[in-house]
Amino acid sequence: MDFFLEDLTSPASPNNGHEDQHLAENTDSGSLREKSSSGSMTELQEQHSSSSIDVISKRAQELVEKINNSRASNQKVMDSFQENLLAKVTETCLLMKEHMYTVYEDNGNEMQVKLQELSEVLESCTKLNNELLEANRALASLREGLAVSQTSESQ
Repeated sequence: MDFFLEDLTSPASPNNGHEDQHLAENTDSGSLREKSSSGSMTELQEQHSSSSIDVISKRAQELVEKINNSRASNQKVMDSFQENLLAKVTETCLLMKEHMYTVYEDNGNEMQVKLQELSEVLESCTKLNNELLEANRALASLREGLAVSQTSESQ
């Protein structure tokens, strides 16, 4: 150990200078290694942090894309539902119209029958009214004839 210390503290000689230079290189390289190690460690930590951030960012982006895809899928489902609902509503309206027209036709036929019956009843009433008017005239004539005959007899 003494020799080593002497080499470090003794003035430079051709042999000592070479050893000093080698020792200095080893010392510099050791401190570079330490700096490099601590630098590497810092770089590794930075790379790890950076890669963690990248991973988190990538996962966040994937989640956003998944949400957007889900929303697009939901929109397609809603559009399909709306189309199907409109088709069903249109179909139901057409069926209701057809039913309504069938009911109109049935009611129209029933009203036609009832109007025909009413027309027959009104025609019968008109005939009876005319017969009553004739009977009334005949009775009025008979009354006049009786009144004339009573007045001629009383004279």
